[in-house]
Amino acid sequence: MKKRVLVYFLFVATFFSLQSCVSNYVVSNTQTYKSDAKFASVNVKAVTNNSNNNKGQQVLAAIANTNDVIKRSAIENAIKHSNTIDNILSEAESYLGTPYRYGGTSRSGIDCSAFVLSVFGAAAGMDLPRVAAQQSQEGDSVERTELQKGDLVFFSHGGRRISHVGIVEEVTADGQIKFIHAATSKGVMVSSLDDNYWGPKFRFAKRVIREDRLSVLNN
Repeated sequence: MKKRVLVYFLFVATFFSLQSCVSNYVVSNTQTYKSDAKFASVNVKAVTNNSNNNKGQQVLAAIANTNDVIKRSAIENAIKHSNTIDNILSEAESYLGTPYRYGGTSRSGIDCSAFVLSVFGAAAGMDLPRVAAQQSQEGDSVERTELQKGDLVFFSHGGRRISHVGIVEEVTADGQIKFIHAATSKGVMVSSLDDNYWGPKFRFAKRVIREDRLSVLNN
């Protein structure tokens, strides 16, 4: 009887011991599997994040390069514009003292519209119309308060018909506008829009040289 009880006891102990081992094995494997899955997930996310970061950096670099190109282009246009205006005024001033002659087109005698035509043709490669009234239809309108060197100023001796043209040579700190033109009285000279003679005859101004059009003029 005692032997049977002992055998039975050993059988029960062995059974529970095996069951415990199996449970521990399953639990251990489950934990390992879950842990591996988590690491795999983290690695995929890391790769994805690195890829997105690289793309973002490439986009930012492209934007920076584009901004640099735009800045360089703006600076180049500004320099071209300044040089072109300087060339126009230098060419215009070389005519100072040239006598006025109606219909004249040379340095031996020139009228107002031929003077403007010759100056802009030589200094900027522009082909303006021959007559002042037609020249007044070129370019963009500019308010008197916004005038700059190189702008054209137009005058009328009576009525609305444009009969005279000059080139803005200087805008002083106090707002005085000086222009160079071929006057019937003294030939090519510098006058002011504040002049008692020319001031009342001023009608409007035009800008025929603009920074955004210099690429066309220089080609």
